Amino acid sequence: MNSDSSENKDILKDMYIARADRLPAWGLSYLLIFGLAFSFFITLYDVINIGFALPYIEFVTTAGEASLAASLGLFGYAVGGPTLTIIADRIGRKPTLLFTALLTSIGSFGDALAFNIPTLYLFRFITGMGIGGDLVLVMTYMSEMAPAVKRRSYVNLAFIGGWAGIGFGPFFSSIIVTTYPTVGWRYLFVIGGVIAIAVIVIRAISPETIRFLANKGKFKEADELIKKMEETSMKRAHVSSLPEPNVLEYKEENKGVFKTLFSRKYGKRLTVLFLFMFWQYFVDYMFLALAPTWVKDILHVPGHELAYMITLLGIAGLGAFIGSLMIRPFADRFDIRKLSTIGVVGYTIGTTLMAIGGVYGIIYLFFSGAFIAELIGVGWYQAYYMMDAENFPTSSRATGYGIADGLGHLGGAIGTAIFIPIVVALGSILTWSVLWIPNLIMCIFLFLTLPNATGKRLEEINEAS
Repeated sequence: MNSDSSENKDILKDMYIARADRLPAWGLSYLLIFGLAFSFFITLYDVINIGFALPYIEFVTTAGEASLAASLGLFGYAVGGPTLTIIADRIGRKPTLLFTALLTSIGSFGDALAFNIPTLYLFRFITGMGIGGDLVLVMTYMSEMAPAVKRRSYVNLAFIGGWAGIGFGPFFSSIIVTTYPTVGWRYLFVIGGVIAIAVIVIRAISPETIRFLANKGKFKEADELIKKMEETSMKRAHVSSLPEPNVLEYKEENKGVFKTLFSRKYGKRLTVLFLFMFWQYFVDYMFLALAPTWVKDILHVPGHELAYMITLLGIAGLGAFIGSLMIRPFADRFDIRKLSTIGVVGYTIGTTLMAIGGVYGIIYLFFSGAFIAELIGVGWYQAYYMMDAENFPTSSRATGYGIADGLGHLGGAIGTAIFIPIVVALGSILTWSVLWIPNLIMCIFLFLTLPNATGKRLEEINEAS
């Protein structure tokens, strides 16, 4: 009796999820995608803020202090990512997304009001905690609500909005700090805090994900939500009927979040994704957060040329936004592991060319390299995020993503903290080139460990496989 009841519950649960996966179009308000994209915007806009703000903050007087300020924000990512996503797997995606936006707002306004090194360090950590959780949960939410065959395309809409922050952010940030060198850096953080408040308002009217509701046995709420999604989707797609849902028969054992994640099947995926993200962030945040500091304190570019090169870095940042558009046609059609590998190779080539141009004073090469790094390396980050979102079951998806990506940010925290000694020891060109080798190797392990998830339901990739 109990066994039959449990089996019926599993089938009923997947019925609601399968109904959502067979939809021909997005079944919710596009305002929700806009709101999630907005939150992604502040997440990535903040990464740029700190890089362009540091050379102009009057009480940050050494490259070591600048490195630590960038590093503490990333340590906040590493704490907030896994901690807040554990909560999201227990109480829901929506309430946790509200809290991450609140933390980001508090941290951003605190950054703007910082008056010495300790206060800046404190609020950088708080900001990082909010962003670390947000970065994971936005992608988790979108992947759980988008139809299976168009999952990555709809995720890409939020991704594009976020990458506008990392694309246009450098451009506007460079203009603000060079135009208002005394207080411009404070303006950057105030803008971030205001955006975070707007995000809270939009998220307050959003629903919980259909997968979380079904997984927790909240079938009445799931039924009401899926009916609205079906109606909206059919109107958008101009269809009068929907195909039969592809219900999968499987029994998900209730092992608990961590026992599931550290099982043989998911433990391999978690290990590879964590190591991939760790080393990706190790070099990535050196580039995103400390390239202006590298130009100023390592290359010793004089004041009249410094503003020009920082402006060039800002313009190169537009490549990230263009790259987020470039990946859209490929997202739902190609193996995400291949797209990830292309991203890492592009990043390696870009930063190497940037370093050669910077060291030898070849400005066009400096700019071209930075633009390529932004275009392919940063612009194609959706591929890495989708691997994290697609390779764990619903019961532990946010936590698995939080560990792979959140704890993976320890790579960025460590990399930015020891950036100066690394450059002194290896020199600029080797720093921006050979440090990518470990992640090029990790790309091989992506193919050995992860399944090809293109066009498949999340449950087909995980629970039912």
